[in-house]
Amino acid sequence: MTPKVSIIMGSTSDLPVMEKAAQVLEEFKIPFEINALSAHRTPEKVEEFAKGAHGRGIRVIIAGAGMAAHLPGVIAAMTPMPVIGVPIKASLDGLDAALAIMQMPPGIPVATVAINGAQNAGILAAQMLGINNDDIFKATVDYKENLKQKIVKANEELSKIKYEYKTN
Repeated sequence: MTPKVSIIMGSTSDLPVMEKAAQVLEEFKIPFEINALSAHRTPEKVEEFAKGAHGRGIRVIIAGAGMAAHLPGVIAAMTPMPVIGVPIKASLDGLDAALAIMQMPPGIPVATVAINGAQNAGILAAQMLGINNDDIFKATVDYKENLKQKIVKANEELSKIKYEYKTN
C-alpha cells in the first residue's frame, strides 16, 4: 500500500493524541504512515520529508505539535500539499500551540483543528481525499450519518429517564 496521509508528530509523547487520527484513517481504510520528526531537533529530516512527500504518494499531511508548535508551519512552508495542524496540550492548556499553528503568514496556510483534535484532523483528511474518491466520500457521508444516529438514539434513551419534575 502507498500511504495517502502522513501523520507527523514532534515527539512520540504526542502519540496518545495523534493516534486518534490513525484510528479514523484506519476506519476509512485510507493508507497512512506515522512518523516522529522535530522541527527543532531534526530540521533536515523535516525538510527531506516535506519536499519528498508528494512524490511518495502523500496527499494530506497531519502534523501535531505542542508548545512552540513549529512543525505544521515548517512543513507547510516546504510543500504545496494541504497540512492539517493539531495543537497538542503540553503547556498553557495548549493555547500556545494553537496560536502558533493558526498564526501563519500569508501564503503558508495550515488548517487547524481543536487542541488535541486529532480525530477531527483524520476526518478532515478523509474529506479532502474524498473530493476525488467516491468510496472515501461515501465513507465520510456514512460516518456523519452514524454520528447523527448516535444522537437520535441517545435522545430516545434520555426520554426514558424519569424524574418527578421532568416534563419530557
